[in-house]
Amino acid sequence: GPDVTADQVLAATEYLIPSLEVIDSRVKDWKIKLCDTIADNASCGRFVLGRSRTPVGGLDVRLIGMNYYVNGELVSTATSAAVIGSPAKAVAWLANTLAPYGHYLHAGQVIMPGSLVAAVDAKPGGHIRADFDHIGSVELRLI
Repeated sequence: GPDVTADQVLAATEYLIPSLEVIDSRVKDWKIKLCDTIADNASCGRFVLGRSRTPVGGLDVRLIGMNYYVNGELVSTATSAAVIGSPAKAVAWLANTLAPYGHYLHAGQVIMPGSLVAAVDAKPGGHIRADFDHIGSVELRLI
């Protein structure tokens, strides 16, 4: 940034990786407001990356479908357009928002553009899996 476009984000993206975000909120019962999210470091916990690496070329990143499973049960479906219209648009927004503060996105960084689905409560012993069109799957077993 500044003035980064979604097309520039795609041109700078080496590949897409299926991923899951693990939220680590300290706010009880998920009764959270914006100020709580900020104080809670955006509820960041960890992320899990799948094994596949898919080049962006020829792929409409707005139309990547996903099936989301918890303990083998399909709980949600979505397309990547759920992330403000396109994950590339979300990353461009991030780059442009960081730039005035002197922070920038760098080559080699993993960037999570946003979730396609609402958060689900995960319990020890649980299994989460997301299957994405064109880019593969990722799963997490909780111990």
